[in-house]
Order: sequence, then C-alpha cells, then structure tokens
Amino acid sequence: MATIKDIAEQANVSTATVSRILNNDPSLSVSGNTRKKVLEVVSELNYQPVKRNKTKSVKAKESYNIGLVLANDEAIDPYFMSIRKGIESICNEYSLNIASVFNIGKSHFSAAVMADLEGLIVLGDVNIKELQEVYSKNNNIVFVDFLPEKENCDVVIADFETATCEIMNYLFSQGHSRIAYIGGKGLIRSIHNGRMIEKEDIRKSAYERIMKEKGLYQSEHILLGEFGSMSGYTLMKKLMEQESLPTALVVASDPMAIGVIRALHEAGIKVPEDISVISFDDIEASAFLNPTLSTVKIPTEEMGKTSVKLLYDRLKSRREVPLKVTLPTELVLRDSTGPKA
Repeated sequence: MATIKDIAEQANVSTATVSRILNNDPSLSVSGNTRKKVLEVVSELNYQPVKRNKTKSVKAKESYNIGLVLANDEAIDPYFMSIRKGIESICNEYSLNIASVFNIGKSHFSAAVMADLEGLIVLGDVNIKELQEVYSKNNNIVFVDFLPEKENCDVVIADFETATCEIMNYLFSQGHSRIAYIGGKGLIRSIHNGRMIEKEDIRKSAYERIMKEKGLYQSEHILLGEFGSMSGYTLMKKLMEQESLPTALVVASDPMAIGVIRALHEAGIKVPEDISVISFDDIEASAFLNPTLSTVKIPTEEMGKTSVKLLYDRLKSRREVPLKVTLPTELVLRDSTGPKA
C-alpha cells in the first residue's frame, strides 16, 4: 500500500507538503505544477489514506499540532524558504503536525485562533510581547533567526558575529582597508498590523565595531535598505555616487549582492579587479554568478530542523530551561574577492 512518503519521493517534495496538499491547506504556498504533480502521483499509486482506529489511540505515537509564524516573505528570499524546508522535512519524524501557518501582516492573530496549538516555531523577527499576549503556551515557542530579549524561549541562530569577523579578517589580509557595508534594515514586525520597528543587525554592528577598532570607520560607507536584489542594486548606485569607491564591499545577503554586482557591471566597474564583493547565505545562485560570489554559508536547513527538535523536546519532556543553539557558519571564497589592486 502506497504511503505519503512514497508520494513525496516520487514527486520530489517533502512529506509535509504532500500532507498539506491532500488536506487542502489554504496557507500552503506551492506552484500549480507542484500541486498537479503530487495529485498525479497520488492517482498513479492509488493512494488511500489510512483510517485511524480510535480504540488504539492510547498506544498510538503522540502527536502535536503546532503553528508556523512567518515574519519574512520567503517567496523573495531563498534564505527563509530553505529554513522552512528544513522545518517541514522532519516534522513527521518528530510527530509534529503544522496545523496553521501565520504570515505577519496577512494573517489574523488571536487567542482563539491559536488556542489549539501546542507549540509555535517563529521564523524571523517579531514583537515577542505581542505574540505572548495572544498565545497562552508561552514556553512552547522556538524562535529561528531571531534572538529575543526575553530568555524563556528556545532560540536557533547562526553565528553571524564570528562570520563577520572572518570576512573582515580575510579582507584585511588581502590589503583592503576602505571597506563598505550594504545591508538590510533589521526590523521587528508587529503581529497585529505588520508595523515594523528597526533593530540592530548583528552583521552591521560587528562591521562597525571592527572598523572603529581599526580606525577605519566612515559612516558614509554604510548603506541600508531592504533584503532584496533591487535594494542591493539601488544602494550600490548610491555608493557609486560618492567621491571615491571603496576597494571592498560586505553585503548582508546574497540576493542583495546579486543586485550590487549588476549595478557594478552596468557601470563598467570590474569585480574583483576594481572592488571585491562578499556576502552572506550561499544560496544556490551564488555559485553561478559571473563572477562567482564569495559568501558565508549559513546552515539554513539545519536551523529549521534544529527548531523542530527543540520544540519536540519541550513538548515531550516538558523542559522548562530555555536553550539557545548557535550554529556555525563557513566562509566560501570564490571569484568575486581578491587582493587590493
């Protein structure tokens, strides 16, 4: 008899995606082709859902209904899409069922809506105080890619502090001293109206600290916008309007760096001969740019998987001690960086 796992393997999607398509989950964001492919495989394999015997519920493996809160638009940022993929890939293994998906600024948040959820995984920066006002099981929350001020929740983050230090040390070793920074504005999103409050980004603060320690800091070399290719393109145009161009550039994300390199190409500025460019994420496209992009590899899928494991441990063992998991990064050097000319 065919299983959801068989369907997922043949359709080349996660088991969570198959389950949500079969259950007509309205919050699932997949292409029409993916949905069609899954349903075709279901038909080919003659899949029949297993009917649960309620009399055996005591012996059955305990499962938990959880919610996924999305504070960022994963449709335009492969970074967050990859984290979500990691979450969905092992939920079934840990008996976690993603019963609801909430998008900040689009979904309705209320105590009634969230009452039946036994835990939450929050992807991105949200106003934790507002979230805890509408979600009663405050200890059963895991934050991914966000370090809230309160310490009673589990957290999974990447080590951006060390990664930025490694980038800067590498650029210094290549003779660069005039180093600029292009990044996104760190924002905490209100769950009620999508309103955003700016916060300090770890990459930016680490860059500033290091440049100040070296006596090389110039405020005009920091440009901030949105985390996307168009923003990177626009900010690079602004940087090129300055009297002289830096010899190296640190960019907060690969999508932004794609826009940066496009702007440089249009201006006839060569990478890395005229300016070195290095960023964060290591999305798939970074290895196919011209030149290939030096970047920091962030273990995004593992961040998602770790959040599932932490939440399951909270629910299963009723652990009360909060855990903070910081995953290491890897500096990936490619053709977009080199010695100062």
